[in-house]
Amino acid sequence: MNTYAELASLCLLAARTETLKKLIFSRPNDGDINRATGVLCRVGGQVVLQIETLHSDHKATHENLPLNRETEDILSVRFTRFSQINLLTTGGDCEFRRTKKGAELILGADKLRRRLLDDINLETVTIGGNDKEKKRILTGKEPFLMHLGVADANGRIYDKKQAKFRQINRFLELIADILPALPKEEIRIVDLCCGKSYLSFAVYHYFANVLGFSVSMTGVDLKPDVIDYCQDVAENLHFDGLEFLCGDVGAYETADEPDLVISLHACDTATDLVLERALDFEAKVILATPCCHHELNHNLNCPALDFIAQHSMLRQKFCDAATDALRLKWLEANGYDVTALELIDPDDTPKNIMLRAIRRPTAGENTPAEVRAIAEYKAARDFLMGPPQKTAKKKK
Repeated sequence: MNTYAELASLCLLAARTETLKKLIFSRPNDGDINRATGVLCRVGGQVVLQIETLHSDHKATHENLPLNRETEDILSVRFTRFSQINLLTTGGDCEFRRTKKGAELILGADKLRRRLLDDINLETVTIGGNDKEKKRILTGKEPFLMHLGVADANGRIYDKKQAKFRQINRFLELIADILPALPKEEIRIVDLCCGKSYLSFAVYHYFANVLGFSVSMTGVDLKPDVIDYCQDVAENLHFDGLEFLCGDVGAYETADEPDLVISLHACDTATDLVLERALDFEAKVILATPCCHHELNHNLNCPALDFIAQHSMLRQKFCDAATDALRLKWLEANGYDVTALELIDPDDTPKNIMLRAIRRPTAGENTPAEVRAIAEYKAARDFLMGPPQKTAKKKK
């Protein structure tokens, strides 16, 4: 039995004993492939090995392989395309490697095989399935998804829009969590720095068509061509309570103060403008996902953190986290209960942190909690950027 056949046999043993956690294909020899993974999945009542392959054009393909001798042969051939393969099981792991000189090794195979054959007390994995449609707020068949190029006329999500679809659904799930903090039946919403407005349409649809609210919603952005496009889509969909305006979010005014302010990936300090307007409106709930944190990175002035700042990658990651933490502390100082949440899997996008703020009934009363939060905010800001510079007085 050659090396590939030995590994394929071991993979099938782990699959049949339902101890296979993950099969990872890496270091591809084929330029068309980036990576691949395999997990157990239940399809049509049968357990299969589901292989997901990510190609160099960022498209993903899926195969459901039955647990039989033919699949063992398929895997043996598939393994030749990769220089490293890791088999992870509840009974232990093994690894295949091909060295630069062409030597092929399997590490831990014999020990793992004995464990899988002899240990009857091994934990089995939980096997997911796609026999039933995932319980998402959106199904893919909503007309606005077709108009925005996320899905086709049959409700199939385009491959390149899968991450966007998951992002939209996740955002709606997070909105569902804060419904108790919002008015019932009638709501005013503003999306600042709305861009192409995937979220504007999704949030409007959720409140108006799923929950049956009376909705007044406005999307605001600086790009006139994008605003014109979104307004046309809203009119074609007969989303009568949804409008789009072209303008600076920092100067945006509305007679009807919004209950909910949302923003997705407002770049750098634009997120701060969004939060400022939301505070001015005394919005009941703020949901903002920041993007492109540059301000603190450019102004970091803290010798105590030089051991981080001297490494550009670590400096940026630190400044990203510190910026969002300062924003949350500032919102807390203005009377909000705050949380940082993961919006979506970081494999889909690194811009996956959502700042959630829910206004307290005592907001604006200068409570001890607000006083303490503003002091903590100022202390942290001065620590990171240095105390504010005093302007020298001119001599008479």
